[in-house]
Amino acid sequence: MTEQVGTDPQYDDFADEYLDHARDGFYNAHYDRPACLDLLGDVSGRRVLDAACGPGLYAHELVERGATVTGVDISPRMIELASERVPSGEFRVHDLGEPLDWLPDSSMDLVLLALALEYLDNRMGALRELRRVLRPDGALVLSRMHPTGDWLRHGGDYFTPRVIDEVWSKGWRVRHWVSPLERTCEELHDAGFLVERLLEPRPTPEAAALDPGRYERLTREPTGFLAIRAVPDPRLPEQG
Repeated sequence: MTEQVGTDPQYDDFADEYLDHARDGFYNAHYDRPACLDLLGDVSGRRVLDAACGPGLYAHELVERGATVTGVDISPRMIELASERVPSGEFRVHDLGEPLDWLPDSSMDLVLLALALEYLDNRMGALRELRRVLRPDGALVLSRMHPTGDWLRHGGDYFTPRVIDEVWSKGWRVRHWVSPLERTCEELHDAGFLVERLLEPRPTPEAAALDPGRYERLTREPTGFLAIRAVPDPRLPEQG
């Protein structure tokens, strides 16, 4: 397959708009962030890598809960926004398709990869690097668009990964992979992880007041996101 998303920092074009949208928005503040933070668990005193950190909304929550955060994102403007929002964090521009060569083996207690896996062409390389920087007793939490929702929107062969171009409701043009759940689980397995938990989140009760129709739909249909907590496979040799 020759299709690729490419390395263009797509969100750079609307980074400030995205921050305004996601800060208190339905999908981010009342759907994905709560699910990811729940799967991360107690982060007090933990070192967390926020991979594809965006404008620092997750990083802010993590620091508020006592974590030390390192964040990376391919978008320079997102890194500027994250640094402004979370002055205590360490942020840098980085393409997750490339090695995290400044981070030592087993240097992170937790890794968060929220709503970014579908933008990576080199998913295996990225996941292996995230596995490398994790402590053996650490965990990776990732969220992605729900593959059933992708299939319902775009049709075609559910089991064949492919790149989609679409324009979202805000007018933002995005390019990303759609792939089956099986593929994500297999990529995690091949990168040295075991899936510990998988959530199909429901919106928080507060979200009902923001958009009753969307709230009702996402409490009964798999058309939003899903979230996974994966741990380094203890049966495999330690890396490094």
